[in-house]
Amino acid sequence: MSVETIRAEALNGIPHAFLGRRGGVSEGIHAGLNVGWGSDDDRAAIAENRKRAVTAVKPGATLATVHQVHSATAVVADAFPDDARPHADALVTDRPDLLLGILTADCVPVLLADAQAGVVGAAHAGWKGAIGGVVGATVEAMEKLGADRARIAAAIGPCIGKRSYEVDDAFLARFCAADGANERFFLAGRREGHHQFDIEAYVASRLADAGVRRIEALGLDTYADEDRFFSYRRATHRGEPGYGRQIALIGL
Repeated sequence: MSVETIRAEALNGIPHAFLGRRGGVSEGIHAGLNVGWGSDDDRAAIAENRKRAVTAVKPGATLATVHQVHSATAVVADAFPDDARPHADALVTDRPDLLLGILTADCVPVLLADAQAGVVGAAHAGWKGAIGGVVGATVEAMEKLGADRARIAAAIGPCIGKRSYEVDDAFLARFCAADGANERFFLAGRREGHHQFDIEAYVASRLADAGVRRIEALGLDTYADEDRFFSYRRATHRGEPGYGRQIALIGL
């Protein structure tokens, strides 16, 4: 099976793709294109999967990733060694030799580009990073390299959908305390004291707040589509000992 590449119209003409689990060599609970060094998977399989991912999007490029920590930190990318990646959750670059990669397994992958300026960015937005401002930090970092936020196009890739993302009252209260308008991203849950959180729509709103005018959300639910995507929450609900990570990639 070949590597599945999911692309966004908003980033047409820019080398990019959201990848899932199809087309990899990992086996067992990590079966497919698992690219996460933090998983308990065979290291040779992870390395091969990463090579396949790069080849599917921008052959010959150098993959740049960070050590993701659910922060609001964005860094200028370099060819970071795998054992010396900076702690951050977003990367930006104006270098055509680099391919930016963000890993997810329910969190929101965001790819951004100002094609005119030749600047791209990639952000990992879990709920902590999203509410903390990782999207705005990515836009600001892109502008420091010459991008204009009014020209930036952004695509939101596969992430946990609102039907699959149940949260409790305390979680809702945290978001409403940050901004009362955030209540619109929560629907009544199936259990008392619980709610369904639309994190995809929330991240889209943060992009709009940052001045991004063209935003495309793909509407793909990682939890619900086991054949195509890894999911931390699905693995947790099943009591599985681990889970794979997929990758979103963008370059110039």
